[in-house]
Amino acid sequence: MILTNVELGPFRSINTAQNCTIDPKVTVLVGMNEAGKTVFLQGIHKACDALDVERFEVIEDYPRKDLTRYNKTHNEKPDNAIRLTYMPEEEDLTLVNKKHNTDLKLGFTYSLTTNYKNTRTIFIQIDEKPIISKIINAGSFTSDTVQHIKEATSIRKLVEILDDLDLNDSEQKTHEQLSTRLKASNWNNITEYEVFKTLDARLPKTLYFSDYDILPGKLNIKDLARRYKQSATDPSQLTPKHKSILALLRMADVSIDELSDIDGYESLKAKIEGVSNSLTDQIMQFWKQNENIEVVVDIQNDSKDDAPFNDGANIYLRIKNSRHRVTTPFDKRSRGFIWFFSFLVWFDSVQYQFNAEDEDRKLILLLDEPALALHALAQSDFLTYIDHLSENHQVIYTTHSPFMVNSDRLNQVRMIEDKDKIGTVISENISGSDPRTVFPLQAALGWDIAQNLFISKRNFLVEGPSELIFLKHLSSVLEAKSRICLNESITIVPTGGLDKIVTFIALLGASNLNIAVLHDFDGKNNQKIDEMIKNKIISPKSIKNTSMYTEQKDKPSDIEDLLSTKLYIDYFNKTFEKQLPDKIKISDLPIGSRIIERLNRYLKEKNISLRPSGGFNHYLVASTFGSNPPKAIDEKTLSNFENLFKDINSILD
Repeated sequence: MILTNVELGPFRSINTAQNCTIDPKVTVLVGMNEAGKTVFLQGIHKACDALDVERFEVIEDYPRKDLTRYNKTHNEKPDNAIRLTYMPEEEDLTLVNKKHNTDLKLGFTYSLTTNYKNTRTIFIQIDEKPIISKIINAGSFTSDTVQHIKEATSIRKLVEILDDLDLNDSEQKTHEQLSTRLKASNWNNITEYEVFKTLDARLPKTLYFSDYDILPGKLNIKDLARRYKQSATDPSQLTPKHKSILALLRMADVSIDELSDIDGYESLKAKIEGVSNSLTDQIMQFWKQNENIEVVVDIQNDSKDDAPFNDGANIYLRIKNSRHRVTTPFDKRSRGFIWFFSFLVWFDSVQYQFNAEDEDRKLILLLDEPALALHALAQSDFLTYIDHLSENHQVIYTTHSPFMVNSDRLNQVRMIEDKDKIGTVISENISGSDPRTVFPLQAALGWDIAQNLFISKRNFLVEGPSELIFLKHLSSVLEAKSRICLNESITIVPTGGLDKIVTFIALLGASNLNIAVLHDFDGKNNQKIDEMIKNKIISPKSIKNTSMYTEQKDKPSDIEDLLSTKLYIDYFNKTFEKQLPDKIKISDLPIGSRIIERLNRYLKEKNISLRPSGGFNHYLVASTFGSNPPKAIDEKTLSNFENLFKDINSILD
């Protein structure tokens, strides 16, 4: 199950409901301090907390400026706090379709709305007509009965009709089964209820972690035991540092009673050290800053310490540096390591509690300013760890560090701003955001550019390296023939896809850089590019698509379609000659406007595998073209590229 959309508000600094799409893997919330990033995470957490302790509280959570007005209507008409939209994955749909005789497809979604009385409202739509047809076709009804029930639009209506009919034994058995299903719910659409109950049992719950949850260097055992006992009636007794130590003890399978047993300290210490060593091993998979450190645990008395540490035994956590052969208090050294280790303790502990009941259920991890204390390169290491987490769980995290943003995945970024008289605003529109908010993205992109690209005053943005190869070579050929080629002052910038082209326009367009764009065309307008044109961020004359330079104008096309079909097929055959059973001819290919799509269909139909993921690597064909260029190129291909270069030169003149 994947969370696909969040509509949050009114909630704290969010005065007006804000809609935010959620990436299937990782979503990054970027914004200045106090912009509302934490508010967004906490709003999600209150709606579906894995440990089921969070609730929406009117006094705490409703925007203060409207609280007096809202209190007058709260009891009779509570406002909605949040709406979460989920998309079942293939395994979820397989289970549902098999269990409930449905035929739901990938892309099916449903939503849950939670109000300020913490009541949920479910929105789910399933047509019961196909299910009724399956019930009728199962053969338990006579033709006369079928005539009466065939117009039923719901299972509930079907049962009402059957109630008034004289049924045989087989029909009566089906009638009883359907009636039993109806009694389980008062929903009009019984299938929607049944499907929802199945999906709800698989709903991903949230875990929230912030800088306040790090482990302390020491804690008094008697004080912890006393607080733990009192927390049954006063939850405030357990602060984050107490909860984090309890998490460590829980992982070591140590109870509070065992911890209070003075005679058992050696065995307790051994258990806790075992867990600490295991966690240290885990962290070292991703921690590359100093691989000579580990966490050690000690339990001892110190009557000379300040209260409450002078009363009985304390549990001490220390960091050992094997290179310097010293140990230091856990909370006094390497705050980045402390945060990382504390996170692992928290995550493993809560995951253990939650998965004890359902080990297959996925989680949504809400990380508030993770890795803030880490060195810039260590933050890059932590991004690798986030990718590791996202293999099994969705991750949503906040940051204002450029090193906590993957510059090749800026489509995962959501902007958070606090606007005067409006409150917190959440947006995917990078170009329309405050420059101070966008700065981490500019810095991240700048870092990437500094390492990988040379940006000039005239930039020709294309989707990938294949475009770069074809454009460079064809420009050289045309120049040798004294025909129009690409102006030598223009830099071709491969961005890594259409989504990233949009980001490059937004972030570079404001830097007085001249930009022209060429993108592949899928047959329809790109909404983000259209919005940029509408907002006058870039001129429509600067945006070109490949179909403009092919014979089939306004048909789906790629850069490869500017080459003649024969020329591209020749290089395709050269590239994969060892893997193809026979050379492919143009007449072998299915009809279509895109040569790549036609080749992919042909490979699939002939069950030819050129790579594990299917299809073929376009860059390999372009690479063969660049390393072993044709001795002669047909006039059609030359004209297509010449027309393109003429337009780009004009745009960037």
